[in-house]
Amino acid sequence: MPTWDELQQELQTLRDSARDQLAKATDPDALERWRIDYLGSKGAIKDAMARLKELPRETRGQYGKLANEVKNTLNEAYEQARSATVPAATASTPAEDVTLPGRKPRVGHTHIITQTIQELCDIFSRMGFEVAYGPEVEDEQHNFIDLNIPAWHPARDPLDNFFIAGCGEDVMLRSQTSTIQIRVMEDSDLPVRVVACGRVYRPDTVDATHSFMFHQVEGLYVDEGVSMADLKTTVEQFCKAYFGPDVATRFRPSFFPFTEPSAEVDILFHMPDGSGKWIELGGCGMVDPNVLDAVNIDPETYTGWAFGLGIERMVMRKHNIHDIRTLYESDIRFLQQF
Repeated sequence: MPTWDELQQELQTLRDSARDQLAKATDPDALERWRIDYLGSKGAIKDAMARLKELPRETRGQYGKLANEVKNTLNEAYEQARSATVPAATASTPAEDVTLPGRKPRVGHTHIITQTIQELCDIFSRMGFEVAYGPEVEDEQHNFIDLNIPAWHPARDPLDNFFIAGCGEDVMLRSQTSTIQIRVMEDSDLPVRVVACGRVYRPDTVDATHSFMFHQVEGLYVDEGVSMADLKTTVEQFCKAYFGPDVATRFRPSFFPFTEPSAEVDILFHMPDGSGKWIELGGCGMVDPNVLDAVNIDPETYTGWAFGLGIERMVMRKHNIHDIRTLYESDIRFLQQF
């Protein structure tokens, strides 16, 4: 255990060393480093004060008093040095001219995909649809089985889906927003008329027209007496509301496991050279009776239709965007157009 004389000498040496180092701190950065080294929460003064608990009781009072005197002395020296250093460092900085016009801040806005989702929900809300949401992490029951997609179907190949390791064999990122249709029919009273937008995930190779993550909008209507004519009318009215009153649409027979009969929806775009080109927008059809059975809805009493459209595809066609990757690159020069 050091003697009182030795303790006094330690504190005096600390004080003298700190003063010497402070004299060398001639700029704000060096001054701040000095403050941290000596007066900071882990500095030399803090370490010296921590020694109190190691000292005999009869020495603690004298040591604490002297340590506080050293601390106060260094604090005063630091404040004097800071007052002398900071103005000198800022003297060369030009004064702000408060008479100049203010700088207008750059205000951001929602992404074009978000804008489109809001517009789609608004259009369908005016047509009597409610907006529904569902989880992006799903199970095979909702993503495949209840949608009448059998185990042998290529869409269920593990290489064509994102299964989540360590969360169970059937936990996956949803590959379609049709899972929301299942959840709505499970939990809602009939009739059902909903629209759902959201992200879906498929391990596609990224190129100008494909991405491993994209967005879909799904529509579902289940009630007594619902027919294909209702579906066609709804989709045509939506296309006119979103693309314009002069847009032409067509329905081509197709196949989907969860609808029967099924169709692909195409819209006619006029190219710069004056020609027309039919572009596929998505799929639709009457809800398959097996899907209604899976959610305990009597297919003999109720019928329904559903559609699924790609949101990026609509954005690209409406705004003449030729590469889907530009939607995700966060290039302000591109995004600020919208």
